Amino acid sequence: MQAEHLIEAAVAAAAVDEVVDDGFRPGLDALLDSFDREAAPNELGEPTLEALVTGNLTTRLQVDQWWSQHPELAGEIVDSPIFIVGVSRSGTTALSHLLSVDPAVRAPRQWEAQSPVPPPEAATYETDNRYLAAVEADENSVLDALNPAFKAMHHDPPDMPTECVTIIAGHMVSLQFNAMFNLPGYADFLLATDHTATYRHHRRVLQLLQSRHPGRWVLKTPHHALAVDAIAEVYPDARFVWTHRDPATCIASTASISYNLGSTFSDADHRLGAGELWTRLLGEMLDRLTDARTRHADRFIDVDYGDLVRDPIGTARSIYAATGQPLSDATEARMRAHVDAHVQHRYGRHEYTFEDFGLDRAVLDARHAGYRAAYGLD
Repeated sequence: MQAEHLIEAAVAAAAVDEVVDDGFRPGLDALLDSFDREAAPNELGEPTLEALVTGNLTTRLQVDQWWSQHPELAGEIVDSPIFIVGVSRSGTTALSHLLSVDPAVRAPRQWEAQSPVPPPEAATYETDNRYLAAVEADENSVLDALNPAFKAMHHDPPDMPTECVTIIAGHMVSLQFNAMFNLPGYADFLLATDHTATYRHHRRVLQLLQSRHPGRWVLKTPHHALAVDAIAEVYPDARFVWTHRDPATCIASTASISYNLGSTFSDADHRLGAGELWTRLLGEMLDRLTDARTRHADRFIDVDYGDLVRDPIGTARSIYAATGQPLSDATEARMRAHVDAHVQHRYGRHEYTFEDFGLDRAVLDARHAGYRAAYGLD
């Protein structure tokens, strides 16, 4: 794959005349270089990445073009967004799904994150053809057919929020790619890059999406943990909800889910590499969160994973109280109905061992002893 060819394909698909902003190019170059050297793709791997990159770039170009045609979007205020910043497998998905059932909350769904132009209308949101197509695709999932075990590990149905990695992938700076392919070199790039421009692109997408369907944004992806200072700069009134769970469990679970998904696109045995990569990435996430909290302490809200599992409604109440938002009886009833319908392990149980990924529990516990003690995770 050549970057120029992918960009040309995206320009044609987006039906634009030219690339106005190529700020995505460093990430694209790093991604393709890492893929060529490290991914060891099978027959599905290369066309999957090609389609993914072309699709993300097409969306990026369409967003840029829509902005050029609608300069009034600059007046859209993304007011007091909530960023769920816990590491992967710490309850971020369950919490974002729970909060999203509040009618006042705006949380991006996969279909609008992938295809935000034209922006969805509030009156036709549930009947938008893009949403209906997403429902049909979910019912006839290609991934389910290729990898039926994955749904037990992670699933965002079309009526629930998706991760912001889909949005920031338009800037080619996104852990979405690491979740699907063995890309340690690209991870090096993500850890070294300044995320400010990435989150400016993120805000532009939110401004576009809310222009015809407003609401209070609740946003989540573990990638946010790498960029709290950039988020704080781009969103000066953002609040950060930090979900806390035993780090060793999160690392092993993340390595397992990433390896399982990646095995769809590579026949190589990357289990040890997955253990090494996610040990490094989640360790960096926790270090950066701990450090950022010293500068933004008043903007953080803590959520214990055990509390979320045992008492999800009480957890929601505590978040609403901390952010000064009302939680009506009607919204609480919607949350209770959601909890009753979305029971844990409903698609099967995620089984894994530390040894599968070359992980030593004692070493991980020692590495994160300070964090575990600080948040009562011992």
